[in-house]
Amino acid sequence: MAEVLEKLQTILVVDDTPAVLNLVVAILKTANFNVLTASSGHEALEVAANYPGPIHLLLSDVQMPLMNGPELGETLQKARRDIRMMFMSGTVGGSLLVLNYGWALIEKPFVSARLLQMIDVVLRAPNRSQGGHQYDTRHATTE
Repeated sequence: MAEVLEKLQTILVVDDTPAVLNLVVAILKTANFNVLTASSGHEALEVAANYPGPIHLLLSDVQMPLMNGPELGETLQKARRDIRMMFMSGTVGGSLLVLNYGWALIEKPFVSARLLQMIDVVLRAPNRSQGGHQYDTRHATTE
């Protein structure tokens, strides 16, 4: 059992819309991820600062009040250099903002299989920036 727990990957999910946050958390827990949650950028920074283990992935909404997803990503990456970044957006402006950083992006609404597939690719990518159109769901092909 300890061997299984060591292999669990931790994902910090941040979204200011409770319904979206709850849905994403349910999908990730069903897929056996360890999930941390926050409803704002500032809360996410507190969660990350107080979490003693590694956080493998930040999965954040792009558009949030006070601190947007890319600002959160930049700040979090300074404290946790090994963290991977993936963002969710329902707006074109948010998509362009994330892609300028070269981070992975999934557009809302999405299906759980696509979310899990993208997370797997991002977590396995040799380049922590995960940049490029292959991670942009606007250009993805159906598999």
